[in-house]
Amino acid sequence: MNSFGRFRRVVVVGAGLAGTVTAIRLLRFAREPLQVVLLERVPEYRNSGVAYQRESNHWYHVFNIQAGRMSAFREDVDDFVAWANQEADRSDWPADWRDFEFTESGPAPRRIYQDYLESRLAEAVREAAPGVTLVETDGEAVDVEVFGDHAHVVVESSPDGAGTGRTILEADHVVLATGLETKYPAFATEVLEHPAFVRSPYSKSGIERVLGVRKDGVVAIIGTLLSAYDSATLLLRQGHEGPVHMISGSGLTPRTYPPNHRHQVLELPAPQLLGDHYEGREEFVRRFREEWDRACAILTEKYPEVPQVVVTERVAKSWEPYLPAILERIPTDELRALLDSYGSLLAVLRVSAMAYTTDIVDAALGEGGQVVLTAGRVKQVRATGSGTLVLSIEGPDSTRTVEADLVVSNFGRESNYERADSTLWANLLRKRIAVVHRRTGRGVEVDPCGRLLGPDGTPSGPVSVVGSPREGDEIVRNGRTGAFTFNLAAIKNHSVEVAATTLHRIESCYDERAVALAGALVDPADPELRAAVSRSVSLDVRRMATRRRDDRQSLAARLEANLGRIRDLTSRDGTPPPSDRALRFAVNSAATTKLTDLSVTPRELRLALGLEGSVEQVEQVEQVEQVDEVEQMEQAEPAEPVG
Repeated sequence: MNSFGRFRRVVVVGAGLAGTVTAIRLLRFAREPLQVVLLERVPEYRNSGVAYQRESNHWYHVFNIQAGRMSAFREDVDDFVAWANQEADRSDWPADWRDFEFTESGPAPRRIYQDYLESRLAEAVREAAPGVTLVETDGEAVDVEVFGDHAHVVVESSPDGAGTGRTILEADHVVLATGLETKYPAFATEVLEHPAFVRSPYSKSGIERVLGVRKDGVVAIIGTLLSAYDSATLLLRQGHEGPVHMISGSGLTPRTYPPNHRHQVLELPAPQLLGDHYEGREEFVRRFREEWDRACAILTEKYPEVPQVVVTERVAKSWEPYLPAILERIPTDELRALLDSYGSLLAVLRVSAMAYTTDIVDAALGEGGQVVLTAGRVKQVRATGSGTLVLSIEGPDSTRTVEADLVVSNFGRESNYERADSTLWANLLRKRIAVVHRRTGRGVEVDPCGRLLGPDGTPSGPVSVVGSPREGDEIVRNGRTGAFTFNLAAIKNHSVEVAATTLHRIESCYDERAVALAGALVDPADPELRAAVSRSVSLDVRRMATRRRDDRQSLAARLEANLGRIRDLTSRDGTPPPSDRALRFAVNSAATTKLTDLSVTPRELRLALGLEGSVEQVEQVEQVEQVDEVEQMEQAEPAEPVG
C-alpha cells in the first residue's frame, strides 16, 4: 500500500516535457481536490527529459525551431520568449547568451528549457485551486495493474533513491508520459562500452567525450539529421580541426529556416494520391511526387512571399487534413513499408533547423571540406588494438570503412514498442493492456482522447498516453509527419485533451455520459441558445488558459451563471433541463476541442479564442456583444399587430 493515503489521485509516469506539461494542465484545470503525482525514474531528467536537461545539452545546442514556437502552451504563444527575456535567472549563463535578447524567430539554447518548465510547474502549484496538490517522487514504473475504474502503478525505487523494493501507487487515473524509447544499435554490440563510442550524445558524459577528443582526431557521426548536426556543431564551435564524417542511409540533411520565419497554415487543393483503389507502392510514389510538385508550384504562385526553403513545410502542413482519409485506403503492409522507406525524407520536408546550427556545418561540407557526408548504412563498428574504432559502411554500390578516434551514435528512437527496452511497456503489451499500433507499427493504440486501448479496441482502463507512444495514431488520425508526430507541437495538444478528459471522469462536477448533449450544443438552431453556448465555451476556454487562480475562480463563477441561462433556454418548451454536471461536461468538451484546433497556428488560435487582453477587458467586450445580440434578436422579431 502506498504512503499517500486514498483520495482522488492522478499518477503521471514520466516527469520530462510531456509529463510536466500534462501535470501543469491538471493543476490548472482541476476544480476539486486532487493529488497529482509526478513520477520520474531519472531524477536529473525531471522537468526536462533527455532533450532539455541542463547537463545533457551544451550551450551550443539550440532548439531546431524558433524560440517563439517553444511555449509549452499553444494558446499562450509568447510565453517562453517572455520568460526568457523577463524572468530567467541568467547569473550563470555564458557571455554569448547572458545579454541576448530572445525573439520570436531567433534561436535559444535548449538547456534553459528545464528552468522554464520548472518555473511554470511551480507557478501552477501556487495558483492551483484549494486542495489541488503536486507530489514529485522518484522511481521507475515497471507495471500498471487495472481494476475497473482505478489502477495501481507498480514502482521500483531507483538505485540512488532512499527507498528499496517495490511501492504501489493507487491511482484514479494514470497518464503515461514515458518519452522517446532508445533504439538498440545492433551494429555496435561489441563496442557499446568502449570509451571511443558515444551512444548517448545528449548526456553529460557524452558531451564530455565529444569535447575531449583530440583536436585533430577523426570523428564519425552516425546520422545526418538534426541530432547529428548538434554533435557536429558542438565540435566545430569548439575549434575541432580533424575530419568529421556524417553517415546515414538517406544522406539527407536539414535545411535552414529563413530569417524572421513565422509558422503559417496555408490552404492548398487536396492531393489526388489515389485512384479508385490503391495501385501499389510504385504508382503511389509516382502520384505523390507529381502532386507534390504541383502543390509546390501552386503555393509558389499563390503565395510568392513564402521563401522557397520552407515551401515544402507549408505543403506538408496543408496536406495534413487530407492524409487520414488517404492513408486509410492503403493496405497496412504497404503503409508500414512507405513510412520506413520515406520517413527521413518526410522529416526533412516537414521541419528545418536554425541557422545557428546549420550554417557552421554546411559551410564545412562539400568537396575537400572538413565535414564529409556519406550515404550508407553502418553495418558494424569494431575496435582496433590502438584504441580507435572502425566503421563498415554499406553504400548503394560498395562497402567502405572509416577509422575514427570517436564515434557518436545518433541512431534514433525506437518506434516499435515490442522492441523497446522498457519493463513497463513490455508488461503492458504482455498483459494486453496495450497493443502495438496496428496500422503503422509505431507506438500504441489510443482513442481520440489518448486513452490506452486494448486488443478489442476499447479503453483498457483508466490509463491515458501523452507524447511519443502516440506516434502511429498521430500519423493516421491527424496526418502528421516527421517530428510532428511526437514533438512539443503534439505534446501541447495531448496535454490539454488528456488533462481535460481525465478530470471529466474523476471530478464530480462533470457527467461524461452527456456525449449526446455535447453534440447537440455544437451548433444549436435557437439563436439565443447558440449565443449562450458560445459565451459559456469562451468563458471555459479562458478559464482553462488562465494562470492565476483568482481569475479562474472569477471566470468559473461567470460560467456557472451562463450555464443557468443555457438550462433555462433548453427547457422553454417543457423539456426537462439538463443537469449542471451534464452542461459542464458539454461546454468543457467544446472548450477542449477549441484549445486543440490544429487547423490554425498558435498565434491565430489565440486571436480566434479571444485570449488577448485582461479578464476585465474581455468582460467589457462581452457586455457590448450581449447588448448587440439582444438588439439583433429584437429587430428580427415581427412587429406586434395593431388591435
